[in-house]
Amino acid sequence: MLIPMSAREAANSGGNAVKWINPIAPRRADPQVMLHTDGFYYFTATVPEYDRIELRRARTLEEFSHAEPRVVWRKHESGEMGSHIWAPEIHFIDGKWYVFFSAGDAKDIWKIRLYVLENSSPDPFEGEWVEKGRIKTGWESFTLDATTFEHHGIRYLAWAQKDPKIKGNSNIYLAKMDTPWSITGGQVMISKPEFSWESAGCLVNEGPAVLIKNDRIFLTYSASATDSRYCLGMLTADANADLLDPKSWKKSSEPVFKSNPVAGQYGPGHNSFTTTPDGKCDILVYHDRDYERIKGDPLKNSDRATRAQIIRWKPDGTPDFGAPVADGPYL
Repeated sequence: MLIPMSAREAANSGGNAVKWINPIAPRRADPQVMLHTDGFYYFTATVPEYDRIELRRARTLEEFSHAEPRVVWRKHESGEMGSHIWAPEIHFIDGKWYVFFSAGDAKDIWKIRLYVLENSSPDPFEGEWVEKGRIKTGWESFTLDATTFEHHGIRYLAWAQKDPKIKGNSNIYLAKMDTPWSITGGQVMISKPEFSWESAGCLVNEGPAVLIKNDRIFLTYSASATDSRYCLGMLTADANADLLDPKSWKKSSEPVFKSNPVAGQYGPGHNSFTTTPDGKCDILVYHDRDYERIKGDPLKNSDRATRAQIIRWKPDGTPDFGAPVADGPYL
């Protein structure tokens, strides 16, 4: 039987790697953290200016707050990739580094699509980041928030996209990949906004992130407007199921992670997953704000910050994300 692990028990298991101060990165939204085989954590996120892609590297999550950002790419002055540089993710695939990101056009800032950068250097802070172009999905529409994962020897792409035939802003799609910058065999929709908590302010499913554990695949996603109503939903599939069959995915009827007024944390979402260096503790990385009421457009508000906390596991093998913790030392 799986026993839920407390934050203190996790700290005793993971050592100093489970000690950090939230937020771990102020003014950074849509965060992604990956632990590489070189022992370093790599961090990237949306910057408030929406104009560039940065990387940070650190031995512990706590070090990210003072790790020097390295700009690896800047938006184009004109045309494609000229506006709204959003939600970068760094991945190491078949011996090369890749960054997936969303971008608009300089003259049409909401013509947002998916793009990929490649770096052949063993060190992503060295070498050259080459533009591999746009990931072409099944149709042309608002497209964002790509992530990739491998399962049973097959690489998949998960992302958010608007279907003009479906009411709402975006749904979650899945497809097989034949290269790190292209999909093959068509795409399937595995989630769209259905519940009231997915439709508060905006009908949104976006920001997919994947955690594979306990013979299941857990795919979290963000829902509703990007204010205090923003929250995480979750889809679950059996590890041996056909992931491209929408019936393989079961949606949680309630958000699995939402605002916590007691701790002063609002609008948690657009998460990623990582672990302690020893792999024994799973970690949820996400952004939120430390106040509820926002003046003006939430997308123009740069107060979202990156935070992290340990994931506990229920006896049935499903994750318990708990609630966003208060800012300050985390243990």
